[in-house]
Amino acid sequence: MSLEEYKGVFTFAQQVDHKLEGVAFELIGKGKELANDLGTEVTAVLLGSDIKDLADQLAEYGADHVIVVDDPELKDYRTEPYAQALAGVINEFKPEIFLVGATAIGRDLGPTVSARVATGLTADCTSLEIGNFPLNAPEDQQKKNQLLMTRPAFGGNTIATIACPDNRPQMATVRPGVMIKLEPKKGAKADIIEYKADLKKNNKYVEILDIVKEVKKTADIMEAKILVSGGRGVGSAENFKLLDDLAEAIGGTVSCSRAVVDNGWKPKDLQVGQTGKTVRPNVYFAIGISGAIQHIAGMEESDIIIAINKDETAPIFDVADYGIVGDLNKIVPALTDAIKAANAAK
Repeated sequence: MSLEEYKGVFTFAQQVDHKLEGVAFELIGKGKELANDLGTEVTAVLLGSDIKDLADQLAEYGADHVIVVDDPELKDYRTEPYAQALAGVINEFKPEIFLVGATAIGRDLGPTVSARVATGLTADCTSLEIGNFPLNAPEDQQKKNQLLMTRPAFGGNTIATIACPDNRPQMATVRPGVMIKLEPKKGAKADIIEYKADLKKNNKYVEILDIVKEVKKTADIMEAKILVSGGRGVGSAENFKLLDDLAEAIGGTVSCSRAVVDNGWKPKDLQVGQTGKTVRPNVYFAIGISGAIQHIAGMEESDIIIAINKDETAPIFDVADYGIVGDLNKIVPALTDAIKAANAAK
C-alpha cells in the first residue's frame, strides 16, 4: 500500500427514506476542520436510489464534493450492497480519512467496509484531530499528520487515543451529537461526482420482505434545547413526575441516566451517556445524578449545566455551572412553582 496515493477527507452521508441524518452534517463539519489541517478537501459519499437531489444539502453544510452512488439495489439499507458500493468508492478515489456516523447503520457498515479495504477502524469516537503518533515518542520517531482518534475505553473508565499509521484510509465511526455541524450556506450547489458501483449479488445478499415502521412514542432528546435529566437519586419511576412537571413548566424534555433505564423507570431512547445518546442542549438539569464519567461523556458539552444532588461531593458538581445541594423532592417542586409563577406574571 502506497500511503502517498491516499488524499482527502471523506464522510459517509447517511440517508434513510430520502432524508439525510443529522450526523451526516456533523461529520462534514469535523471533516472540514481535519481537511484544513491537512490542506485538503472534504468529500461526502451519498448512497441510495434517486438521491441525487440531496447533494446540494451536503454542499450547504460544507462538502466540497459529493460522490453520488445511485442504484436501485441501494434503496433500502442492506449490508452487502452498501459495503460493496462504499468499498468501491474507497478503492477508486483513495481517501486518506473516511468517517462514518456511529448509528445503527454505521456501526454495521463501517467495520464491514474497513475489513474489505484492509484497514483498521476506531469505533465510537468522541474526538478527532490531526497530530503526530506515537504520542510520547521522540519527535524523530513520530509519524506526522496522523488522524488521532479518541474514544472512551474499559466501560468509559479511561480514554484511549488510537491511530492507524500504516494503512489507509484511516477510518472511524463517530457518535451522533458529538461533532458540531457548520452553519449552512443556503443556495450552495454541490460539485457532484457520479460513481457507478459494481454490485454483485452473492450469498451475503438478503431480501427485504417487509419494512415495519414504529411510531416513536418518545421525544428525540438529541434535538432538545432544554433537558431535565434524572438519575438513580430520583428514587422511583413515580417520582419522575417531579421532573415531568419541571420540564413542562420550562418547556423542556425529560431524559435520564443509565441507572434509570436499568431499573426500568424510563425507556432506552431517553438515556444520556456513553451507552446512551450524546446531547448538547442549551440547558441541562442533572437531578439525582452522581456524575459518573460514562454519563458526563454524553452531556458535558451542554451550554449550561445545573446539578441538584444531596451529596455535595458528587462528581456532577465538578462539571456543573450551577449546583444546588439538597433534597430534590423539595427543591424541584419549589423550582417548578417559581417558574410557573414567573410564566404567569408575563
